[in-house]
Amino acid sequence: MIVGIDLGTTNSLIGVFDSGFVTLIADESGQRLTPSVVHYPEQGAPLVGRPAARMRVLSPERTVFSVKRYMGRRVGEEDAKTPFRLAGEPGGPVQVAIGETRLSPEQVSAEILRKLKADAERALGCRVEQAVVTVPAYFNDAQRTATKRAGELAGLEVIRIVNEPTAAALAYGLDRLSEHTRIAVYDLGGGTFDVSILELTGGVFQVLSTNGNTRLGGDDIDASVVRHLEEECGFVVKDPAARARLLEAAVEAKHRLSDLEETVVTLPFLEEGSSREITLTRAALEKIALPWIEKTRAHCLRALADANVEPSAIEELILVGGSTRMPLVRKLAGEIFGRTPNCSRNPDEAVAEGAALQAAILEGKLTQVVLLDITPLSLGIETFGGLMNVILPRNSTIPCKAGEMFTNALPGQRSMLIRVLQGERELARDNWELGRFEIPFQPLPKGQARVGVQFEIDANGILTVLARDTSTGLEQVVTMTSAVEVSDEAVEKMLGDALENAFEDMNARVFTEARMKAEEMLPSVQKAMNLAAHLLSEEERSWIHACEAEVRGALAGEAAQPLKRAVAALDEATQGLAALVMELAMKPPSAP
Repeated sequence: MIVGIDLGTTNSLIGVFDSGFVTLIADESGQRLTPSVVHYPEQGAPLVGRPAARMRVLSPERTVFSVKRYMGRRVGEEDAKTPFRLAGEPGGPVQVAIGETRLSPEQVSAEILRKLKADAERALGCRVEQAVVTVPAYFNDAQRTATKRAGELAGLEVIRIVNEPTAAALAYGLDRLSEHTRIAVYDLGGGTFDVSILELTGGVFQVLSTNGNTRLGGDDIDASVVRHLEEECGFVVKDPAARARLLEAAVEAKHRLSDLEETVVTLPFLEEGSSREITLTRAALEKIALPWIEKTRAHCLRALADANVEPSAIEELILVGGSTRMPLVRKLAGEIFGRTPNCSRNPDEAVAEGAALQAAILEGKLTQVVLLDITPLSLGIETFGGLMNVILPRNSTIPCKAGEMFTNALPGQRSMLIRVLQGERELARDNWELGRFEIPFQPLPKGQARVGVQFEIDANGILTVLARDTSTGLEQVVTMTSAVEVSDEAVEKMLGDALENAFEDMNARVFTEARMKAEEMLPSVQKAMNLAAHLLSEEERSWIHACEAEVRGALAGEAAQPLKRAVAALDEATQGLAALVMELAMKPPSAP
């Protein structure tokens, strides 16, 4: 039996599809939500879930939470303030320090998965060895690989990784299999935000676009509420145990204010035995939360633009994630998409339900549903002249495969450097390098070597690149196990820069392509003139010389369109010369 798991920043769930419906499995205390918290006592086995969450107050330095934020991250990208200690070499993977022990985020996440696995085996009465696990849509390759690794450490084979918004849409969409529906999934959880635009037609879910931020969520609002409460108290709480109590009180108050207009926050024994009672209103909470929630607007608008869909074309707006219980979030999401959100499902459980449904599809229990995901950014290689040659364009449906044939740019070249790039800019230098490798081949005249390059992305979003010398069959196959590990803000900046610099980038590409053609043509024209200029009229020779001068002037001016026009003019002027050179080449040596 394949289980579906929502490995969340704040809470995690596990479910299974059986007897025609999804069952989310509860723990020994009857709770379906398992807090994504692990406590490491000085002696004994780790505590996971609710027992660990209670230890956040008593032993915050040995209690790890929101570890999903550090999956696949490097030192320098992690959040600065945590009750537990983070470690690692500069530029190396983030580690969690518990006393003298160093743990990877995957090891911590594995404890959560191990607990969910045990709960499922107890409830189902059988071994659980395979799982579908969800991740934020904007998790890069390193983060997805880290998630699979966490599953392996927990004794699970992760047979499919599914984007969280896509899983949620699957959970909401089963009762509309025959309709043509455009859906927006607005997923604001504890630590991540995703928005996806999907189209459902005859049981086929296709993601039209996706956008988001892997470091934006309810945790940020909680931290802002803590700062507000400290301001009300008149001092900064420094004691770790007291600060943990303060955070717990802030979270509880936020939850209550989803239903109440105001609440009293009781803060006992904060500093030197002092206690406080602070009244927090929904209006005050919304003022605190608004800057964070407003950040989601730009991601939503970008997703709509990428899908080429107007807000009025969205027929269903789905809210997912515990933070969407806040009235302010529902109001803002409805305002962006121009419709009342569909809140018919439990926002905490929809992703897990979708994961279980995807597991059922893989098991063959559901056959009328197809799930198609997409690539968030274009993938390609650097070509001669420093250009980005796109092989898999952004928003390609995955799993997918595409290839292209390349040739040697220089005579006698013995190898080709395959530099794999990700991004939306025209020049290679402005995109992210995912990796590089060389494919050797026999030295041949320019343009004679043939190297096929193939990109393949599997259902988990993992990229494999193959390069093959067609003459010898020699090939290199490289799996990109680590994508560019940058913050999601940098991903958003990449898209913004591509839009902002679109005109300049295209000019740079046009100029580069024209320059390469000009640098190839000028020597060839000179050589041809040496061979056959005497067969041309004076007018033809003057025309060619004038066009040559125009090309050289345009090269010096570094302007794209003038150079492109000059190259085209030289090409036209030398048509007759090229024909004469061809005739001379075809004549027998003895011919007069």
